[in-house]
Amino acid sequence: MARAGKLSSSGDQRENGRQQILDVIRSAEHIARIDIAKSTGVSPATVTAITAELLGAGLIEEVAPEATSEARRGRPRVALRIRGAAHRIAGLKVSHHVISTVITDFVGNELASHEMPLVKGCMPVPELCSQIRRALEFTCQKGGFSIEDLSGIGLGLAGMVDAERSFVYWSSSLIERNVDLGKALAEVLPCPVFLDNDANLVAKAEHLFGEGRTCDNFIVITIEHGVGMGIVIDGQIYRGTRGCGAEFGHTKVHLEGALCQCGQRGCLEAYVGDYALLREANISSGSDRHHTLASLFEAAENGDSMAQSILDRARRMFAMGLANVVNIFDPTRIILAGARLSFDHLYSGKVIDEMRHWVVQVDAPLPEVIVHDWGDLMWAKGAAAYGIEEVTAQTVKEFVHAAA
Repeated sequence: MARAGKLSSSGDQRENGRQQILDVIRSAEHIARIDIAKSTGVSPATVTAITAELLGAGLIEEVAPEATSEARRGRPRVALRIRGAAHRIAGLKVSHHVISTVITDFVGNELASHEMPLVKGCMPVPELCSQIRRALEFTCQKGGFSIEDLSGIGLGLAGMVDAERSFVYWSSSLIERNVDLGKALAEVLPCPVFLDNDANLVAKAEHLFGEGRTCDNFIVITIEHGVGMGIVIDGQIYRGTRGCGAEFGHTKVHLEGALCQCGQRGCLEAYVGDYALLREANISSGSDRHHTLASLFEAAENGDSMAQSILDRARRMFAMGLANVVNIFDPTRIILAGARLSFDHLYSGKVIDEMRHWVVQVDAPLPEVIVHDWGDLMWAKGAAAYGIEEVTAQTVKEFVHAAA
């Protein structure tokens, strides 16, 4: 990762070799040294030297040789695997109503999880930092260890986030804009925090655990309080130059249109986000009777023409947005993910049919559209996976600096 300063070319080579070997071991779950050499192209002697260092640091461990039906000549091959006890990593997802936390070992096995309700969805920086620490302490307590036992924390929240700097330009969870949230969190937490847009971490979770495991070019659309997007190209998250790419919810669909929570007008989110639907319903009815999406959907099902019109417009706007995504990126797969999928107006067959209508027509199959309804804990698992990656990268850099 690019968080630490540049090393010399020889340092880069040493870092890349360690990182590559760790990645191969993690991907394979357990693998012999000779197979690591074949997979990476690194010489067997170098693999032996690097793995000896990693063993000495406690990052990997040896696995007893598996019994085989064929007798082997000489010494049996000993496999290596990531040592789960090397680190504890936390992953957090901050949503509008809850902070979801998962703590894993260094392999990614879940050790503890917790969902802490939030009284309010938007708050000042010190209050959000305090709530994040509180959520972590609750989860660590459930796991039987201390927050000081954590090696790293992956954190996802909605908004425009520069992951490289852990800097938040804007988030629906924060009252302030242009916040060095990484610095603020460092003052209240005992270990490094790795921050990213929550939709990016959903894409990471889908790639590691979900519908993107067999695909290296796909797009995730998240549907919750707002609308987000994570883009995976050649197996890597695409964030943009400023970390503000993939803001699907803030693409413009109506000139001088409805007011979005980001402060601008005409954003897609201002027509399909839950706050936008409830706002439109209550303004149109001249009352404050709709407090939840369930209430709005019930009204539509009971024949309320106003409610039906609001949901129909959201469906059409969303279909047009999906068509734009296909026309721009032409991904292999689009995954619609999030808790909001309990309401089907944004992923029904009508939406997909209308998307097909707006897509540029060629004689080739359209991208596959998959609906993946999962809870906030899965988002937190993506954040934990991000934390594992970053802690691994930092550890590798420390090896190289120590040797320099």
